[in-house]
Amino acid sequence: MNRNTTISLFLGTAISVAALYFAFRNIPLDDLLIYLSSINYLWIIPAVAVSLSTFVIRALRWQSILEPVRKISFIQAFHPLMIGFMLNCILPGRIGEAARPAILKKNENIPFSTGIATVAVERIFDIIFLFILFTIIMAGIKIDPDLVVDFGGYRLNNTDLITAGKNIAGTGAILVAGSLFLFFGKTRKFIGFVVMKLPLIFFFAGSSFRKKVEDKISLPALRVLDNFSNGFLLIRRPRTILISSCYTLAVWILTALSYYLLALGCPGINLSFTELTAVMIIVCFFIALPSAPGYWGLWEAGGIFAMSLFGVSAKNAAGYTLTNHVIQILPVIITGLVSAMITGVNIGYFKNSDKIIDTGV
Repeated sequence: MNRNTTISLFLGTAISVAALYFAFRNIPLDDLLIYLSSINYLWIIPAVAVSLSTFVIRALRWQSILEPVRKISFIQAFHPLMIGFMLNCILPGRIGEAARPAILKKNENIPFSTGIATVAVERIFDIIFLFILFTIIMAGIKIDPDLVVDFGGYRLNNTDLITAGKNIAGTGAILVAGSLFLFFGKTRKFIGFVVMKLPLIFFFAGSSFRKKVEDKISLPALRVLDNFSNGFLLIRRPRTILISSCYTLAVWILTALSYYLLALGCPGINLSFTELTAVMIIVCFFIALPSAPGYWGLWEAGGIFAMSLFGVSAKNAAGYTLTNHVIQILPVIITGLVSAMITGVNIGYFKNSDKIIDTGV
């Protein structure tokens, strides 16, 4: 395991442990176990089926985004995608994002840079739609004006929550606008020019220090910019954008449906589909932060916090969120392992992210 991966694992684990502590510190273990035993686990079957169907749609979306470069079959897209998501659940540093294009290069001889660009485009679609859904849903949900939420040592009232929601929506609008700027060649060139001039800010430092800034900050940032912009170039066709948008919307609606189906079997979770969609989005915001493999801690913290906004008790929210977390990632891990066995991919190879990139490029 290289130095960067070790640091990522240490930082993510520390954040996950802290999140678990704040999420569960006021929930007696006995009460939690009693609640878990009261769940009607038959509802897991349709919830898992719907959850797994989202990965079928993700594979179709990836297949569509790749089409301008190379037409590949559904199976050729599905197996690398599932292996990548599985690796994100069991290894640190979101290695699965780099593993997918590496597998695609090995099996289909599609350039690694092209593959990583398509993964970046997928993430942009996901982010845009999550922020759009968040803005629409939060505008339509009324939070009790007398609500006070105790979380992580802080007491948040209705005003705090509305302000936070507006800030998140504003941040999303900025991200969406920034992403759209990458469509334009002149804008990309200008951003690249600014990025490469960053070392000049440290004019008072020596040339060796400015060289380090260029190597460690400017060049990596430029590579990220190139990957994103190259990905956008792949989806210039309106048809591809429309199809990918429809697939993305379907992914998030079905994910929210899987949350709702599980809630039908969980006592005390009397939330509407719209409210559970809000819970799903807030959980996604939480797990975007660094965490231990599998998003443990942050997922639970996000779920308990989100459900507290709708008056769900901490015990019920904790039991539901734990169960939901398991049924969302365990089938992914199992399916990813099966895909790895079918394609002959060695999971141990992907423990080193630098090795993936060096080989992929």
